[in-house]
Amino acid sequence: MLNRRHLRIKVLQALYAYYQSDKESVSKTEKELNLAVDRIYDLYLYLMLSIVELKSSAEKRIEDNKAKKRATEEDLNPKMKFVNNELIASLEKSPELRRASEERKVNWIGDEHQEMFRKMLNAVTESETYFEHMNNGQEGYDADKAFILDLFKIEIANFSLLYDFFEEKSIHWIDDIDLSCAMVLKTVKAFEKSEVISIMDLFKDPADEQTFIRELFRQTITLDKENETLIDELTKNWELDRIAKMDVILMKMAITEFQIFETIPTKVTLNEYIEISKFYSTPKSNGFINGVLDRAIDRLNKEGKIVKVGRGLTN
Repeated sequence: MLNRRHLRIKVLQALYAYYQSDKESVSKTEKELNLAVDRIYDLYLYLMLSIVELKSSAEKRIEDNKAKKRATEEDLNPKMKFVNNELIASLEKSPELRRASEERKVNWIGDEHQEMFRKMLNAVTESETYFEHMNNGQEGYDADKAFILDLFKIEIANFSLLYDFFEEKSIHWIDDIDLSCAMVLKTVKAFEKSEVISIMDLFKDPADEQTFIRELFRQTITLDKENETLIDELTKNWELDRIAKMDVILMKMAITEFQIFETIPTKVTLNEYIEISKFYSTPKSNGFINGVLDRAIDRLNKEGKIVKVGRGLTN
């Protein structure tokens, strides 16, 4: 499920688009933000279904090989360890996965997709991961689960054509793929033999997380001028238009979060935006942002604008 850092990143992307578009429509950008967050679940479902689809591709190859006019002994009596994988069989029967994929119209139907999985199967069957599993003599559910975890981490999640597909579906999905892959791995690790397979929800607490997204987005825009003035005052040796736009937006978000989320510790907010800056801004930005936000915390505390409540927090 989504974590707060990823939610901050989605808000960051939405705010960047909003400011780049001359602030044409808050409601339109917020709608696109909510859609972008929701569609992460589609990415998760696509990745879950990729495991099943790869097995289907292997089954089709076995049938095609048996139908050859000059079928070899290997064609007629292939190793069935992969297609008989117990975990994949349970995944195919999962009512939750079937229902979610049908409701959201997520599937791998179509000749183009089938060709991609045919190529993926070629790469997989030539991999060390596949060779080791097919020849290690280990049987049973635990061995099957361990193989699927390795197969997904090493082969499926790194298949370039899959990345190309996701990039075409959504420009933001490349940013979301690591998180979605982690969700798949966590889901598979939780599988137990003879249990009905459950898939992960997008949010741990939908109401709370959706409120977090909405308020962080809206309040950063509401406090824009106020935050911009504060940043300008705290960067006296810099003209604001010389600071990277992404850095300015990150600082505006952090300053907003310090003030409006009473149960999030100031240190947590600070550390989160420093970490995000390492991936979404210039190499030296994190040190610069850290310095500005430290001074912002001092100023806001003196002005009584940071108030925290809850266990372990200072009022």
